[in-house]
Amino acid sequence: MSTREPFEAAAYGGAGWSPRTQSTQQEIGDIWASCGIQSEYAPLKSALLHEPDKGLIASENPDDMQMIDVLDVKLAQSQHKALVQAYQEAGVTVHAVKPDCPATPNQMFCADLFFMTPEGAILARPASTVRAGEERWVARRLAAIGVPIIRSIRGHGTFEGADAMWLDHKTVIVGCGFRTNDEGANQLEAILSEMNVELIRVDMSVGAMHLMGMLRIVSDDLAIAWPKRFVHRGVRALLDRGYRVAWLPDLAEVEQRKAFNIVTLSPRKIIMPAGCPVTQAFFEELDVECITVDVDELVKAAGAIGCLTGVIDRDLLEN
Repeated sequence: MSTREPFEAAAYGGAGWSPRTQSTQQEIGDIWASCGIQSEYAPLKSALLHEPDKGLIASENPDDMQMIDVLDVKLAQSQHKALVQAYQEAGVTVHAVKPDCPATPNQMFCADLFFMTPEGAILARPASTVRAGEERWVARRLAAIGVPIIRSIRGHGTFEGADAMWLDHKTVIVGCGFRTNDEGANQLEAILSEMNVELIRVDMSVGAMHLMGMLRIVSDDLAIAWPKRFVHRGVRALLDRGYRVAWLPDLAEVEQRKAFNIVTLSPRKIIMPAGCPVTQAFFEELDVECITVDVDELVKAAGAIGCLTGVIDRDLLEN
């Protein structure tokens, strides 16, 4: 029989106790799955998507679902499958949300439902009653694949992931408007400040849904923005960090076909909606390689490729 005192056991901090000394970020790739981002342009490694199911039939009442028009469900599903295939062909691992029950129509817009940091996910809290609860299914799926959830927006805060993006590894910009309110931004700022990351707030213009629709970053020195909508404070923040800001030339394609609703796959390589020749030529003149996917049916739901894609993992930058 042992003669040591009970408090000397490893369970009470005695010999054999093994303290957890690594940070959450240091545990990623070991205890946690590979995940995290700190830029909008480093090579994309994995993403979360949700294939629209029969719940999309509710779009027959588009205003009730905050959509633009009635969708052909089968065509929307076919186009979504093609998007998943395009990602896989580009070397991106695609995870599916897979709710337990038929999802609400907007569940497919995964970008709104979380925001990734180098330490894990910040779970969003959508601003609309139509989308309330969608974050539950995303939280469950992220947890199942091993992504740490480091914060959930709570109380009366609202925050949607498409309203925030990384300018560099120490700076995030967030758009405040009818989707992300000040309380949500305060909570976002609190967790980012613990990572020594600065949050820059900009106001969203009336009629703009998300910051994602105003600004996309395609390399470490090139940002593309919507003229007369993206605000001065945001432009100044980009210029101060060494970006060139290029302005979209054809707003008809942007408004009607969501030509700017893109995802950066790697520096100066993007995936974008097909059928936008003027915008694609503009990107290519900037030495941006374009992979195109037909999503014109999905566009009727008021979003496209960027909105559909919840980014989980990118290569991390050297600090």
